[in-house]
Amino acid sequence: MAKTLEKTRKKIAKKRNGAIEALHQHSRDSKRLHTAQVRDDRLEKVARLRRRTDKILLQRVAFFQEVCRENENKPLELQGVHTAINEFVHQFDEEYDQVRKERRPGRPASMREDLLKMRIEALLREQKDGFYMPDISNEANVVMLDRWEGSWAYLPNLVWIKISAEGTIRPSKFPLETTGK
Repeated sequence: MAKTLEKTRKKIAKKRNGAIEALHQHSRDSKRLHTAQVRDDRLEKVARLRRRTDKILLQRVAFFQEVCRENENKPLELQGVHTAINEFVHQFDEEYDQVRKERRPGRPASMREDLLKMRIEALLREQKDGFYMPDISNEANVVMLDRWEGSWAYLPNLVWIKISAEGTIRPSKFPLETTGK
């Protein structure tokens, strides 16, 4: 993905007439190569983290797209939206119970069990405070959601809302701002 090291290596090789193997450990060129390698590693780490967070949001949109398709692409009423949110929030409950039952008595929780527990708690907290989702109570948005083919670039075209457990709906922006974390 990142090309800094390749570009730096090419420039140094051009300057040295193709011989890049004989570099002194503390030379300027070796420091440039090291800096480029560190930058590439840092950029790859940031990109990997971004893909992971994007994947979670894409799975959420795919879930609500499927809910709309099951409802024949008609907008849902508030009760139907709450039912869909509840289904999404509790989708990991069975897997969590299965992992917990497989654990022998007296043993600490497995990494998978801890991750599932944290994910369930985060979803429950988000459901209570305001669940971030595409607006599936708006007919035009449901049609656009049906046309979505899985790409990240199409998501800003959708109308996004935050709906709390009490039923208050607040408009939101895409992507969700995660400041303060």
